[in-house]
Amino acid sequence: MNVPRILIVEDDPVQRSLLKGSLEGRGFQVVTAASGEEALEVIGREHPDLILLDQRLPGISGFEVLQWVRQNAPLIPVLMITAFGEIPLAVEAIKQGAFHYLTKPIDVQELESLIRRALEHYALIRENQVLKETLASVTPETPVIYASRAMQEVMSLVARVAPTDATVLITGETGTGKELVARVIHHLSPRSANPWVAVNVAALPETLIESELFGHEKGAFTGADRARMGKFEAAHRGTLFLDEIGELPASAQVKLLRFLQERVIERLGSNRPIPLDVRIIAATNRDLESLVREGKFREDLYYRLNVIRIHLPPLRERREDILPVAQHFLETFAKKHGKRVRAFTKEATEALLRYDYPGNVRELQNLIERAVVLSRSEYITVQDLFPVQGWTPEDASHGSLDERLEAFERQLILDALKKAGGVQTKAAELLGLSERALRYRMQKLGLKPTRPLDSENRSV
Repeated sequence: MNVPRILIVEDDPVQRSLLKGSLEGRGFQVVTAASGEEALEVIGREHPDLILLDQRLPGISGFEVLQWVRQNAPLIPVLMITAFGEIPLAVEAIKQGAFHYLTKPIDVQELESLIRRALEHYALIRENQVLKETLASVTPETPVIYASRAMQEVMSLVARVAPTDATVLITGETGTGKELVARVIHHLSPRSANPWVAVNVAALPETLIESELFGHEKGAFTGADRARMGKFEAAHRGTLFLDEIGELPASAQVKLLRFLQERVIERLGSNRPIPLDVRIIAATNRDLESLVREGKFREDLYYRLNVIRIHLPPLRERREDILPVAQHFLETFAKKHGKRVRAFTKEATEALLRYDYPGNVRELQNLIERAVVLSRSEYITVQDLFPVQGWTPEDASHGSLDERLEAFERQLILDALKKAGGVQTKAAELLGLSERALRYRMQKLGLKPTRPLDSENRSV
């Protein structure tokens, strides 16, 4: 582990020596400067991790050194040292970019605490900056937009896991962006030039799951008139993403477990093992531990999948992300639909921040696209966002979570069907679902397939 290097800028030789000895005794490397001019030279030569800067210096002042650091080395934290009667000046220094200030005489224990806090804070800033630059360079078509500490930690874990071949399990509610995170892991990995294959397990008929995943030989079952390669073989040397892994039937669980243990598969109708090099990333919105206890999911498979777990918090628990993500979607859909929409009204912004998003980022995406399409001006209004029979963000606070999810699922499906002119295939594409999954959801919600939509089915 690297020992942090502290630069002490202090013109009083006694104070400078005392501070140097105290910090070295607490495990830091220390370099010193007796003036502002010398400090600028040392910063360029030594690249310190933190600067302890006296406010009053001969020649170049402490404020001038601070301004130079903020312009030329903005990721180096600065702690200002000031006399007790000069606290207003120290507060001004914080406004200009200092991390904090200390008054003389200095409490060494307080100083150490501030140094460690500053180093940790700026380390996170540097890591997040590097991570965002990396993500932007490898996935410009699917940018990861976030501002919250929770997502910073998620993406930091993503960056550390991606270069490895470790199996990853991504958990989180529907619509939190599990497939997007899986794609980022693939793009940041050494496998990025090789296949990315995504499978939604819940969208496959149970009778065909094994054939879809593992392939089959000619004559393996009725209708198998030729041999067929499965998703595992298609993902050789790349990444296979298994979404909604909790829906995998027991027979396919056994085969997946064997692959994770031995790295071989067998096609249906064959006993010939096929060795494959495939990284597995699985995702689920279900509680796999509960499924294990209920006997619906193999415990040994769960542990094989749960090597690295990445949990995506729901959007309502990371509200700092709402406006940056909403603005990104606004710009994206304005360009896509040729609309001159550029911002949200104040009321719309407040509504976006109040709403709970039971459908998470996916729901926010649909809300913004619909609003852009419906908008008649350069600004998105509350009515553009929530046009269905006076629906407002406050409505999201009524009823159980299941009732709210059902109401909004019905609304999203109706909007998609309306936009698609009642054509279910097109509506399914707009919602990112298979046509089978859309039919199932419509049946569950009591929505009749009418074309065009009748007035009865337009309400929620």
